[in-house]
This record gives sequence, structure tokens and C-alpha cells, in this order.
Amino acid sequence: MRYGLVVNPVAGLGGRVGLKGSDGPDVQARARELGAVPRASERATAALRELAGRAGAPVVLTAAGPMGEDAVRAAGLEPDVRYTPDDPSTAGDTVAAAKALAPDVDLLLFAGGDGTARDVLDAVGTSVPVLGVPTGVKMHSAVFGVGPRAAGEVAARAATSFIEAEVMDLDEDAVRDGRVSARLYGQLLVPDAPVRVQQRKVGSSAADPYAVGGIAAELASRVGDGLLVLGPGGTTRAVAAALGVDVPVMGVNVLREGRLVAADANAAELAGLVTPDTWIAVTPIGGQGFLLGRGNQQISPEVLRTVRPDRLLAVATEAKLAALGGRPLLLDTGDPDLDRALAGYRTVITGRGRTARYPVQGA
Repeated sequence: MRYGLVVNPVAGLGGRVGLKGSDGPDVQARARELGAVPRASERATAALRELAGRAGAPVVLTAAGPMGEDAVRAAGLEPDVRYTPDDPSTAGDTVAAAKALAPDVDLLLFAGGDGTARDVLDAVGTSVPVLGVPTGVKMHSAVFGVGPRAAGEVAARAATSFIEAEVMDLDEDAVRDGRVSARLYGQLLVPDAPVRVQQRKVGSSAADPYAVGGIAAELASRVGDGLLVLGPGGTTRAVAAALGVDVPVMGVNVLREGRLVAADANAAELAGLVTPDTWIAVTPIGGQGFLLGRGNQQISPEVLRTVRPDRLLAVATEAKLAALGGRPLLLDTGDPDLDRALAGYRTVITGRGRTARYPVQGA
């Protein structure tokens, strides 16, 4: 097989600094001001190393520099450069690079998030199979491997079985204004590998007030007067409301005894607040099952390593867990050793005095 690779170098730049995405030069500049470090090329390299380990020395056509060439070389492979982007590259370069590579490859890999998936959709439609290496902040689309190594694994065994999968995206400006607005943009052709390719995010319906109230009461009894870091999501926002606190819709927030200590905190702010006795409560993404690493990158490996492992709590309604159909909860913190340390069976709070033991594994 001949593979293509297009990397969006700034994908995910806004995640740990709490910017809800990385679309647009102004957001990217702000992310860098806040200390954000690009990680897209590093994650693309991880995917290529997995691919090479399973498929020998694959032929990889790519774009110059940070749009792919650097990742290919870092993986110990020799790139076949077919496109040279502007410096800095733009979304237009993603479209142009994908168009340049598509006619000569059997599978086009792209490293980015939902915005990058939209650009690839504009470039190739369903003319060639594609697979995303997840590197963005927003990854609601069903076109990504569940993790970089999973993407490499799927790419190595991709043959003739492909399906059309949804490309979704959030309006980042709406999210920053406190509104969640997602839409379907179209479909891409991806390998049919349901366990290793992530599902589309399922939007939250109105949570059962009784269930959410029970989760809130259980959390309050466990946390007491301690510091609580509450991840983003419809479930956790409803829990915060049941605790008497109004929090931003997509942010990571810090609470203590019914007071908002920090709203929409980024990774650096959290690192300055947490201690080993701090509690962290996160909810899995509906339909996908990601517990860490999707939309809550502010809860960084540094933060997670500071807090005692038993202080990391998962919360979800029973209906949300049931909708996963037995698929495990997933971890993609960016630190594989940490993912392995946190994996296993974990307790999920589903109500007052109600818990479920559920499998958790690294993506």
C-alpha cells in the first residue's frame, strides 16, 4: 500500500490552554502566548511508527516540513514530498496537500481535529479512503483512530473494507460564548474497524434530574470540603447546577463547598491549584467513551500525576454507560505510561449510593 500523510501542525494547540479549539490565526497566536506547545507532529510520528512496525517500510507521500515530512523522518522513514506549503501553513494548504496526494495513495492519513477533517472532506470527498490521527481539541467526527497508535494499527491492515463515516464540527465561537452548536458537514470513507476507529460523538439529551441529583449528592458526600476539579460536559454541568454552581458549558472548573474557585481553568492554572488530595470528576463523551484526552486536555498528565489515583472519579448516568454497549472507557492523555497506570476497572458514580465497575483502557 501507498500511504499519504497530511499534518495540521497547529491542531490541538488550544487544548491544554483552555481555548476550546485551534481554528484561526488569532486563536493560535493566543494559544502560543499562553504557552501552548504543538503536539500534532509528535502524535503523527507515533502513528507512523506503529504502521512501520506492522507493515515494514511503507511508502509515505507527504507535504514538506511540519505538514508531514518532519513526522515521517522522525518515524525513521524516507518521505516522498509531493507538496510544499506556505510558511506558516493554512487550512488552504491542508486542502491543497490532500488534493496533491490523493490520486497516488491507497489510504490518506491526516493528523488534526474536526476542522482538519472538514478540510480533507473539501479536498477529496469519498474519492480515496482516509483515516485521522487524533491531534485536535474537537474530535466529534467518526473518522479518527481512537489514538495515534490505533490509527497506525488500522492503517497497516486496511485493505478493502471501508465505510462512510460522519464529519462533524463545533462552532468554536459559539462554544466560547457558552453555546454548543454542532453540525454534520458530510462523510469520508474510512477503514471499517469499529473498535479502533472512534464513534461519532452522541449529543447529550436532557439528563434525568433524579440521576444527576443523585450523582451530585454522592460527589458532595465523597469530596466534603475538599477541592473538586470538574471536567466539561453536559452531565458534569448538570451536576454542578445540582450543587448550586453555574459553570461554563465546555470548561474545566474548580469548586469547593458550593463555590466556584476557578472557571474555565487551563492546564497551568490547574497545576497551580491541585494537591494530592484534590478530587477530579470527569464524564465520558457520549457515544465515544473517552474519559480523558478529548475536550478536557486541560486536565494534563502533570495534573493527573499530582492527584492521588483514588481521587480521580468517573461520573455518568446509567443510560450513558448503557449506550456504550459494553465498549470500554478510553484514555488518551498524551502520556502512554500514565494511560497504562490509570487503566483497569474503575468505579463510575451513577447515582446516590450507586456505582458501576467499568473497564477503562488506553486508546
